[in-house]
Amino acid sequence: PNFSHIKLIIFVCVLVFQYTRVWIPDPEDVWRAAEIIKDYTEGEPILYLKLEDETVIYYPLDQCTVSRPLEYRIGPKDNALPFLRNPDILVGENDLTALSYLHEPAVLHNLKVRFTESNHIYTYCGIVLVAINPYEQLQIYGEEVINAYSGQNMGDMDPHIFAVAEEAYKQMARDERNQSIIVSGESGAGKTVSAKYAMRFFATVGGSANDTNVEEKVLASSPIMEAIGNAKTTRNDNSSRFGKYIQIGFDRSYHIIGANMRTYLLEKSRVVFQAEDERNYHIFYQLCASASLPEFKDLALSNAEDFIFTSQGENIFIEGVNDAEDFEKTREAFTLLGVNDSNQSSIFRIIASILHLGNVEICSERDGDSCHILKNDPHLAHFCQLLGVELEQMEHWLCHRKLVTTSETYVKNMSRKQAANARDALAKHIYAHMFDWIVEYVNKSLHTSSKQHSFIGVLDIYGFETFEINSFEQFCINYANEKLQQQFNQHVFKLEQEEYVKEQIPWTLIDFYDNQPCIDVIEAKLGILDLLDEECKVPKGTDQNWCQKLYDRLSSSVHFQKPRMSNTSFIVIHFADKVEYQCDGFLEKNRDTVYEEQINILKASKFQLMADLFQDTNKDSSISTSSSSKSSRVNVRASKPTPKVPNKEHRKTVGHQFRSSLQLLMETLNATTPHYVRCIKPNDEKEAFSFESRRAVQQLRACGVLETIRISAAGYPSRWTYPDFFNRYRVLMKKSDMTVGDKKLVCRNLLETLVKDPDKFQFGKTKIFFRAGQVAYLEKLRADKFRSACIKIQKTVRGWLQRVRYQKIRKSAINLQRYGRGYMARRYAEQLRLTRAALIFQKQYRMVRERRDYLRVRQAVVTIQAFTRGMLTRRIFQEFLLHHKAMIIQKHVRGWLTRRKFRRARNAAITIQCAYRLMRAKRELKQLKIEARSAQHLKKLNTGMENKIVQLQRKMDDQVQSKNHGSTHVVEVHCSIRLVAYIMSAIMQRSRQGDGSQLTSLQDELEKLRAELQEAHTHMKKLEEKHSNEKMGLEQVSYQSLKGRKYIFFLQGYQESSASQSVGRVQAELDEERQRYQNLLREFSRLEQRYDNLQEAKVCFQPGHKRNNSTQSSLESDSNYPSISTSELGDTDDEMGVEKAAMDIGVFMKLQKRVRELEQERKRLQVNLEKMEDQVNCKVGPCLSLRQELESENKKLKNDLNELRKAIADRASQNSSSNELQDGYNLLLGQLKAANEELEVRKEEVLILRTQIVSAAHQKEETTNQIVSALTLCGANSSCCVLFSSVHFLSLPPPLSSFLCLSLSLSVSLSCLAGGSKASDWGYLNEDGELGLAYQGLKQVARLLEAQLQSQARKHEDELAAFNTQIELLKDDIEKKQEMLNHTMSLSPEAQVEYSVQQEITRLTNDNLVRTLQPPTPYTIIHIIILFIMSQKAKLILYQHSSFETLCEYGPKDTYWNGTRREKDFEGMLEYYKEDEALLVKTLITDMKPNAVSATVPCLPAYILFMCIRHADYINDDQKVHSLLTSTINAIKKVLKKNNNDFEMTSFWLANTSRLLHCLKQYSGDEAFMTQNTAKQNEHCLKNFDLAEYRQVLSDLSIQIYQQLIKVAEHMMQPMIVSAMLESESIPSLAGVKPMGYRNRSSSMDGEGPGSYTLEALIRQLGQFHSVMGEHGLDPEIAGQVVRQLFYSINAVTLNNLLLRKDVCSWSTGMQLRYNISQMEEWLRGKNLHQSGAVVNIEPVIQAAQLLQVKKKTSQDAEAICSLCTSLTMQQIVKILNLYTPLNEFEERVTVSFIRNIQNRLQDTNDVPMLLVDTKHTFPVLFPYTPSALSLETLHIPANLSLDFLTRV
Repeated sequence: PNFSHIKLIIFVCVLVFQYTRVWIPDPEDVWRAAEIIKDYTEGEPILYLKLEDETVIYYPLDQCTVSRPLEYRIGPKDNALPFLRNPDILVGENDLTALSYLHEPAVLHNLKVRFTESNHIYTYCGIVLVAINPYEQLQIYGEEVINAYSGQNMGDMDPHIFAVAEEAYKQMARDERNQSIIVSGESGAGKTVSAKYAMRFFATVGGSANDTNVEEKVLASSPIMEAIGNAKTTRNDNSSRFGKYIQIGFDRSYHIIGANMRTYLLEKSRVVFQAEDERNYHIFYQLCASASLPEFKDLALSNAEDFIFTSQGENIFIEGVNDAEDFEKTREAFTLLGVNDSNQSSIFRIIASILHLGNVEICSERDGDSCHILKNDPHLAHFCQLLGVELEQMEHWLCHRKLVTTSETYVKNMSRKQAANARDALAKHIYAHMFDWIVEYVNKSLHTSSKQHSFIGVLDIYGFETFEINSFEQFCINYANEKLQQQFNQHVFKLEQEEYVKEQIPWTLIDFYDNQPCIDVIEAKLGILDLLDEECKVPKGTDQNWCQKLYDRLSSSVHFQKPRMSNTSFIVIHFADKVEYQCDGFLEKNRDTVYEEQINILKASKFQLMADLFQDTNKDSSISTSSSSKSSRVNVRASKPTPKVPNKEHRKTVGHQFRSSLQLLMETLNATTPHYVRCIKPNDEKEAFSFESRRAVQQLRACGVLETIRISAAGYPSRWTYPDFFNRYRVLMKKSDMTVGDKKLVCRNLLETLVKDPDKFQFGKTKIFFRAGQVAYLEKLRADKFRSACIKIQKTVRGWLQRVRYQKIRKSAINLQRYGRGYMARRYAEQLRLTRAALIFQKQYRMVRERRDYLRVRQAVVTIQAFTRGMLTRRIFQEFLLHHKAMIIQKHVRGWLTRRKFRRARNAAITIQCAYRLMRAKRELKQLKIEARSAQHLKKLNTGMENKIVQLQRKMDDQVQSKNHGSTHVVEVHCSIRLVAYIMSAIMQRSRQGDGSQLTSLQDELEKLRAELQEAHTHMKKLEEKHSNEKMGLEQVSYQSLKGRKYIFFLQGYQESSASQSVGRVQAELDEERQRYQNLLREFSRLEQRYDNLQEAKVCFQPGHKRNNSTQSSLESDSNYPSISTSELGDTDDEMGVEKAAMDIGVFMKLQKRVRELEQERKRLQVNLEKMEDQVNCKVGPCLSLRQELESENKKLKNDLNELRKAIADRASQNSSSNELQDGYNLLLGQLKAANEELEVRKEEVLILRTQIVSAAHQKEETTNQIVSALTLCGANSSCCVLFSSVHFLSLPPPLSSFLCLSLSLSVSLSCLAGGSKASDWGYLNEDGELGLAYQGLKQVARLLEAQLQSQARKHEDELAAFNTQIELLKDDIEKKQEMLNHTMSLSPEAQVEYSVQQEITRLTNDNLVRTLQPPTPYTIIHIIILFIMSQKAKLILYQHSSFETLCEYGPKDTYWNGTRREKDFEGMLEYYKEDEALLVKTLITDMKPNAVSATVPCLPAYILFMCIRHADYINDDQKVHSLLTSTINAIKKVLKKNNNDFEMTSFWLANTSRLLHCLKQYSGDEAFMTQNTAKQNEHCLKNFDLAEYRQVLSDLSIQIYQQLIKVAEHMMQPMIVSAMLESESIPSLAGVKPMGYRNRSSSMDGEGPGSYTLEALIRQLGQFHSVMGEHGLDPEIAGQVVRQLFYSINAVTLNNLLLRKDVCSWSTGMQLRYNISQMEEWLRGKNLHQSGAVVNIEPVIQAAQLLQVKKKTSQDAEAICSLCTSLTMQQIVKILNLYTPLNEFEERVTVSFIRNIQNRLQDTNDVPMLLVDTKHTFPVLFPYTPSALSLETLHIPANLSLDFLTRV
């Protein structure tokens, strides 16, 4: 339709010139693009065009065929001027009304470009959303997309069904007016899916406020209705075969409270008949697919192919659909809606019975007028069994019918065809009633008792349909679409009128298409429906008669036509197309008859549901009551009952019912604000993103989209706001106009200058309205301005380039000239130099020639002179030579004669000497032989053997000595026994009261000591044997350990490598676990919130706690045996004399063997020594040092022996003379001998030491027993015995203890002896000499212990220094006690008594603990010795000491402070009374304001609460601890619930809660948390309670507060993000403005003026968040995590809006976005938060900004994009490239091939198929342990907190 041509012809004539792009009709593509190649002037009949692909088409012209470009004929009988094409910048707009030229080809092309190239299925067309079915699942319907569209204006985001739903929801809330969303389109266009997504949006955004889950029930109704009302057709696999209108009800808070569903015109005929490649309703196939389930065995079902009603389409499967799985979803939906299992089973029985009814075989009789059903038909039996009806009755009435007259009732036989039709009618009737019952039940489930405030209706109704054969169903569908199109046209016109009135511009009546005449043809009096109902009332009415009546009555109407070749069809001219309807079946379908007898049988069903379905059947359908007709076989019966006269309700036909329901629907829609969604089916092959222009144009014409364009084009379709127009077209203004402040005036002046016709535009209040094409004209002027500017720039640049080129050429010429002239000058200079050189050469040559002649003559003269002089000289030399030779001969002859004379004399002397020496040698030999036979010589030879014998003898003596050592020890023991016996005898003799029992006990003691001595010898032998066995075992263990060391090292290496690999995996699992845990906490918090809202009850959490025993302590003692480490000593060279006697090498080998034996003996003795030390538990310092010295010496000897062996081996390998070997060998033997002697000496020392240790141990026991017995015998007083016992049992070193015991024994013995009659002198006591010997032994022991006493004295000095330090501490303690005394005196008398009692109880408790744990000190030992020396005053001193302690413990309180005992410091605690707990919680939590403690220590309430908890723990009050912690947690929850939108309050309590948690950890006493504590802080740890469970509760509470903090911060930032990041001009004059469409006048924006936020506002808000958290003392790590989460939210919201908005996907937006991100990164660095991970979270936005700025043309660009955008998914990259929009003509769009290249490169990536970022994702929070350095005792509580009831303790 050329609806815009007439008004634009003048304007088009102006623009039709060469290179203008136009649209021309095409039989295949409907419209094709072309370009004018020759200017057109008005009146020319031909327009010369060229296609875009440069194709040349041959057209006949003037009866001849020539090859020329396409000719487009123009004239009255041909075509009008072609439609102009829009600029490329407008192609792909998301709103068709934004196009400059509004016509059919522009709309079609824009939709095709968006659908095929950008894969955008939604496009706005004014108030209509055009949705094209992609036939592919798209990731654009997730919850994150719903969140992105929620709260946004309709024109701000890309077109989407969610945008329409949000618009309806916002208008309902703002205008308080009901809304409707009308979804229409032909079968397969996606109506059902669009309606489903709209309801999902409402369910998500307007979820119910309680636990009724109405939104889930609303969504659950969809699978049920799809199962029973949708079927597969040739055009759609899930086609809705009924219309439905769902009303979703909302309360005053706009939460869903219920829903209601209306259905229209179910296609019942599909139950019994399906065309080829179609299916019945899905529920039949779903039930057959699940027939194998146990609960469906009674249904007797099988495959769907076995039933006639499901196999007529010959294809029972749908590709990609699993009927069994869909059936499970249907059952789940039934359950969710409250349909119990019994009703579900009944529904499935009815469906199965319909299938069996279709398989009932009806056989015809021979006459053809009657029929019957086979006996034992299984399907009929199953049908009757499933429905619970009588088999015989059903079998009879399926083949017969009843005719009722006024007097009689007839039963008439039916033919086979009639019976089959009746059977099918019964099946349809049953299914229709079941459908209505399910709809009614769904409505009951969705009904609510709450009052409905408003509703949003979603109408999913069939679109305009036209098939080859159109019947009654298509007629009703097209009738409904005519009514909807009329309502649509009126609404669009109304909106246009309201817009003009609102902007106060003059307007005239717009002529739009009104389809009321067509509607009158259908529904008016004597219209098609009226005549159809009239014909249905006629007893013998037929379809042919009715069609003839239509011809007679409606032939005059322009919307009704009679086909030329048919008398049984008629044509109706609808608004969309002409449709020819076949009259066959119209009457039958309109009557919808079913026989009453069959219905009565169903009413008598045994199943209640089946009976209920047909209780009111007479109200819903007309029962056939036709009069009698002739029949071959008629049975006449008596008419018993009186026939019922049918009322008006019985006479309602299907057409009448449909017209009534349609009228009700139109009334509902007219009472609401409608929103339109037009679904388009792009192709009939169901190919993904395939667009067929012919099918699309047909649907666009049918659904009213083009009518919307026509109405818009008839008025002012293009609208610009003044700021947008100013920013876009300011390039057309003069410089003087830019200085005017009033932009409206500037725009008005500009338009009046540019557009001379005032009718082409109008000025409104806020917008400028343009006629169609004016924006394109302005765009042309703007492009021309830019083009002229570009030409000027090019001219200037080219001139500059030419000047630069000229300057380069001139400079080059000058350089060439300079170099040329220089070259000529250099050549001339070279010539001059060559001439001068030639002259010089000539001169030199001549000189050389003359010189050569001269030299030749001179050489000849010199040669002659030389030869002459040589000859003379040679003659003289010959004479001299002859004289010289004669002299040499004479010299040699004279020398030879002299030497011969000397030799003769010497030989004679030698002969004489030899004879003499021979004589002396013979004499000496004879003397030696005589001496050899003497004994002295033999004695010297045996010297070495004598040394060896001496050594062996010495060793034998040592062995004898070791054997006698035991006897020596026995002698010593006997001596001690004699001493004891002597003392005992003396005591017995001098005692006045002798007792025979005491002597017996002493003898028993003596025998006991002897037995113990024997046991000690036996035990020593056992230890030696055990040592040898352990040595062998240790050697084996050492070998095995060495063998397994490599395996251990391998395991360690493997563990280290595996540990490094598993660290990342363990960390990831920990993050996931923490994420799941925090999600559970979030869900718990949500449930708790909902519970509080419902119950309004106080939630009290009372976890238990563990109590530790206050007296429990662990004592650690150091080992009494320090490890002894021997140091390796260097070799020492002992100088020894070398033995001259020879020694056999065998002796040396024996010595080596003996050395090894001694080494083993030494080791054995060392082990025995250590064991003996363990047995006696003695700490002998000098003995230990001696043992270390011996071990060092032995090590030294061993090293010397090794060096000797090594030296011998080296010497043996050398080939030296025998003398040197003998000397070295003798030297080594000497050294070895010295080593052996030294080893023997050390062995003796070891034996002596061992003897002393054993004897000391035995002596200690014996002495103790002796002295105790002696004291007892002597009758010593109890104080001495107690004194001795205390000395014995004190933990004293053994030497000191032994010395004290011996001293005591001697003193007591002397005192006892002195009491006798005889004098106590040594002569008397030593009459047998035994006491003297004992005294000498004691003196030796005293000397041995003297060294130990000296070391003990040194230790005492050190302890004295420690005591001095303690004295200073005690002085400080006394000062503190004095302060406490002053404080006590300042209290009232009652408070003093209470305070003193409390302090005394505490002191006694700690004093008892200290006394129990305190070991004996040297002061105690000294005190005991003094008591013994002053034996007479012992009782008095002990009495005074005990009296002093008694006074300290039980004395009056005023004497308590004078004691010197040290008390524990309990500062850092706050005491309060139990009744003040509520006041404490109210003051610190409920009424606390953050600014009240802003000037104090951060987290002050947490510290105060912990100090109160410490005091409760200190006094061991578990109820108080439990009550305070529970009250604190509940109070914090209430405060946060009350201030759930206050960031400052939430941050304040997050800081305090985390600090209280850290305090509970820091002072818990756990070593893991005490590593950074000071000594004072360790003293403040909790003593009695383990609060680990409360720490967990506080940790969970901290996580909940953190999540609330994030929620509040995100809610505050949400309105700022998009405006600040994408819309604000951080870089002025960079962003461009594009022509916007109708959506910018969305009613949701009226009067709302969205807030404009800049980047500075967003950064300022972030800074405020950070400063608030810092002021409240929140841990920096937690603050960093908050900033990280907020940056993630900024990234998610920004990226999601970027992916959903075409207007911001441009190069300038990328530049602005990159600048904004850099500013935010700078803020992070300024706050020292760049390490918090926030930058990583905004990496996707950074890469998106870079993607908008990079080149997008070549393969290299594609590769660069793939390597650059690593944080973006493939879907996001492709989406941004598809959305990329040039802002001017100088930019180019991204080609489809480039996008496909990107997709191919990114196919192998393993990215999650995600388009939008999850805005609700929360990172798991970590609360790192950060102990406080603040000391509790230094904390000051400000007076303004009014905490006077707290007392510092």
